[in-house]
Amino acid sequence: MGLEPHGRIALGRLAGQEGRPHEAARHFRDAIDSARACGDAPALAAALAAFGKAERDLGRSGAALERYEAAAAVLRTLAEPLRLAHVVRHLGDIRVERGELDEAWRPYEEALAIYRSVASPALELANALRGYAILHELTGRTEPARELWIEARRLYEMERVQAGVDEAEQRLATLG
Repeated sequence: MGLEPHGRIALGRLAGQEGRPHEAARHFRDAIDSARACGDAPALAAALAAFGKAERDLGRSGAALERYEAAAAVLRTLAEPLRLAHVVRHLGDIRVERGELDEAWRPYEEALAIYRSVASPALELANALRGYAILHELTGRTEPARELWIEARRLYEMERVQAGVDEAEQRLATLG
């Protein structure tokens, strides 16, 4: 029968890290099939999200959206709010990248609501705040963007992520 879904996911992640995105995508497709065959919903969600990332890395944002939306649908049936928030945040990020700003609000708001309702890693919350702040900037909502960047900067500082601190400071300076 071959590798179980988690093994296929691991092979896909390794291929992605080594700069072989097409091979990574193949492993993730196989992991999806394997997870469906054995009825492993958590593995299916992980494979779909990983495949979404691979599609995004390959510049196929439409396919990435489909994979992340499918992963979110599976995660909504499971008690894994942090994984759901992570996937939903990526939906917002992709919508912004595609210029679909009206469609980006809901994913960010959902992700932030989840992150704020459970004990979540500060870096995950900071990354969600970052995307939401950018969306606010792009739609001319300067004051909420400033507040979001201030909170994100504090979290990036706390996590010692200098690139995040630097970006937040640059954005704040631009906002005036």
